[in-house]
Amino acid sequence: MGVFIDIVNVVLPAAYAVVVWTYGKAFFGDLPWAKAVKSHMLQSALALHFLFLVVRTIEFNHPPVTTIFEILTVLAFCVALAYWIIEIRSHSTETGYFILNIAFFFQFVSSIFIRDLLEVPEILQSSFFGLHVTSALLGYSAITISAVYGFLYLMLYHRIKASKFGVIYEKLPNLETLERMSYTGFKMAFLFLGLAILVGFLWLPQTFLEVSYIDPKLVGTIVLWLLYGAGILAKRVGDWRGRRVMILSVCGFWITIFSMSIVNIWFTGFHSFY
Repeated sequence: MGVFIDIVNVVLPAAYAVVVWTYGKAFFGDLPWAKAVKSHMLQSALALHFLFLVVRTIEFNHPPVTTIFEILTVLAFCVALAYWIIEIRSHSTETGYFILNIAFFFQFVSSIFIRDLLEVPEILQSSFFGLHVTSALLGYSAITISAVYGFLYLMLYHRIKASKFGVIYEKLPNLETLERMSYTGFKMAFLFLGLAILVGFLWLPQTFLEVSYIDPKLVGTIVLWLLYGAGILAKRVGDWRGRRVMILSVCGFWITIFSMSIVNIWFTGFHSFY
């Protein structure tokens, strides 16, 4: 299986590059063949990537989330998977080029620097640890995608308001569709972050004798989860629409960046164990 892992590690960034190229041809070139095959190519890349992650987990006896470069390949998969789900739910395939470039970049960096760890701490071998981290990464991926659609919405909104019509106006979905796609990512972020928090609360007391729930990363994740929950509630009960929700999705992304960078660097806590 080691040979398979090495081969697929090289093939995956190339596969995502072809997928991005095909989506680009469909968006900018309006080519019928690209429109017909792009979703199928994405599904094939996702299937290969999923198999890679499963085989890697079996081969090294731990979830592939023990180093930053293992996390990057999982993050690439999560971004592509989250986009695919949104594409299916929204019935809109025009924006794949913008999202899947992110997945390609993460996988490209991962494939260059990833290393095989044969021995890792016992805690990192737990399937609950893998579920916890993967759920969080799916949540962060959904946040990123929701923010991209929020940004595209705001950009298109201001272009329409200024009567500046060009290729972006012609090719992008309408404002209603962009809002629906961003809101789908919004709900996915709430769901997966909630799952990550739940798994963490159930698993940690069984693993550690002393657990502090006043952990900077945990508090930041809960704040994010509450923010997205409040956004969903405001849209359903408070009748929030359009720019308000899109601005909230972009703000949520920047809060996530703060949580994943500044908090990790300057504030120590329980999550420093990995």
